[in-house]
Amino acid sequence: MTRAPNRTTAGLSSYPDLVVIYLRMRVNAPRGLATLISFGSKIRKSVQAQPDGLLLHENLLFSLFPPHAGMRQYWRDFDSLERWARSVPHRRWWQQFLRDRGGTGFWHETYFRGGQMESVYIDMPGTGLAKFAPARPARGSLFSARRLGLREGSEPPPGIPEEELYQR
Repeated sequence: MTRAPNRTTAGLSSYPDLVVIYLRMRVNAPRGLATLISFGSKIRKSVQAQPDGLLLHENLLFSLFPPHAGMRQYWRDFDSLERWARSVPHRRWWQQFLRDRGGTGFWHETYFRGGQMESVYIDMPGTGLAKFAPARPARGSLFSARRLGLREGSEPPPGIPEEELYQR
């Protein structure tokens, strides 16, 4: 006789402001493989430092050809995620990446417990939400989650100001 499945769910009442973010990097050119590999130890060290608010980090592999890897992170709230993203070492990585993507493309999608979502795709073909929803330039009011109106409060300075990013 087959036993009944052990079906469970996550009790999230203690996490009213939970944020889930997927971050992914895809190799777009041969030199991109070295760029992708170089991020492994950086990410591992940052997770081992146990940033305030990071509840769980999971590594993910999306494809071997082309190499496309990433992670899923669960954060207590957006403020914790944003504080970490605007601090060193992440801020430095982001600035370097935006100046030279090293043969890779990058994207993230952020999901808020309240139902909101935001996404950014850099040098990526249609993927994730942008595979079925129209892609729009991430400028002006679409440049950050705070500007999108998904989060209240003043916006901390970005890794690279929008004006500088598009001067190239």
